[in-house]
Amino acid sequence: MGKGGEQGGDSGEPAAQIRFYTWEEIQKHNLRTDKWLVIERKVYNVTKWAKRHPGGQRVISHCAGEDATDAFQAFHINPTLVQKFLKPLLIGELAPGEPSQDRDKNSQLVEDFRTLRKTAEDMNLFQASPLFFSCYLGHIIVMEVLAWLMISYFGTSWITTLILACILTTSQAQAGWLQHDFGHLSVFKKSSWNHIVHKFVIGHLKGASANWWNHRHFQHHAKPNIFQKDPDVNMLHIFVLGDTQPVEYGKKKLKYLPYNHQHEYFFLIFPPLLIPVYFQIQIISTMIKRRFWADLAWAISYYLRYFITYIPFYGVLGSLCLLTFVRFLESHWFVWVTQMNHIPMEIDSEKHRDWLSSQMAATCNIEQSFFNDWFTGHLNFQIEHHLFPTMPRHNFWKVKPLVKSLCAKYGVHYEEKPLGKAFVDIVGSLKKSGDLWLDAYLHK
Repeated sequence: MGKGGEQGGDSGEPAAQIRFYTWEEIQKHNLRTDKWLVIERKVYNVTKWAKRHPGGQRVISHCAGEDATDAFQAFHINPTLVQKFLKPLLIGELAPGEPSQDRDKNSQLVEDFRTLRKTAEDMNLFQASPLFFSCYLGHIIVMEVLAWLMISYFGTSWITTLILACILTTSQAQAGWLQHDFGHLSVFKKSSWNHIVHKFVIGHLKGASANWWNHRHFQHHAKPNIFQKDPDVNMLHIFVLGDTQPVEYGKKKLKYLPYNHQHEYFFLIFPPLLIPVYFQIQIISTMIKRRFWADLAWAISYYLRYFITYIPFYGVLGSLCLLTFVRFLESHWFVWVTQMNHIPMEIDSEKHRDWLSSQMAATCNIEQSFFNDWFTGHLNFQIEHHLFPTMPRHNFWKVKPLVKSLCAKYGVHYEEKPLGKAFVDIVGSLKKSGDLWLDAYLHK
């Protein structure tokens, strides 16, 4: 039983008969050249199709050898439509005696979470408010227009330029949160409309790439804070994170940087340079290398609009300096907001948890207020966002009590903290990891 599996799958032809597989065999097919996964007890061979996966081949590869039912539901707003792409990949089903969840996961917790999701659907919490997102886009456009009007009437003095930079930074940060909504398909009912507007917002309003964002960010959501799978914790040897990585580096006597001081050089490297240096290089190189020409065209439209607007006031060099300064300020905003929910949480190798447990271990919430909602783009509800990435953010507060109740039932820790403490915890977490590295480096 479970041998073979060459049928159907990549040939585009349906299998001649239903075959049954055990988890033991399915878990063997988690290689780069051999990928199987399970959705609602059906087994699919996605080895060759993964390259055509709209969300990128890596995110689907991270689920190979596992039950991907909850991930599948989380990322697709119309699972029934997506099923037509899965049908040719079907190679069999789980054997009748096999549990629906792999690796001894708590089946009752999994079922209760799926019931919670169904409850959220019945409450229409996956329905977006057109007024909310229209107003959100409108306030970004108002800031862009206000910036131009200000320098048109008040000139380019240092004070005016500083205020201008702050307005543009705010506009860019808020556009970043808005593109995040469209990227997660949480605004329109049709995926195609979300994709189109996503390219406009991230491309024309921000000068970045939708495909680059999709392929990177969906991995983060599928496997948050998991080394080798979440690109957001790939620190290129600049930082060591969590409790296990610092010890591993220390035992191997790896010292690319003095990690016991990483909580100090963090202020010099991470917030100032992530967007204006690392992201800019990565975005441009990715668009060219992978031939994302449509994304490149959208990005060019942003830079054309920006320079046409500001060269008459600042000249070429002055406009470049202004843009760099805006990116510098935005980078601080972005880093503190995006890292406060994850760096202080568990960061480790793959542990093959169920969807709820894996997301809860890697995320925390920030207390709600009007300012926190606006300042973070509702990422202060990071737990709800990670559990339901396609849910419109204005509904997170409604599903929050249901999530907390489920977590309490199963003893899953639900962490929420003030905004200021969240920022402090980033630095504290880096210091803790740096101290672990130093101890291992000197004594192990």
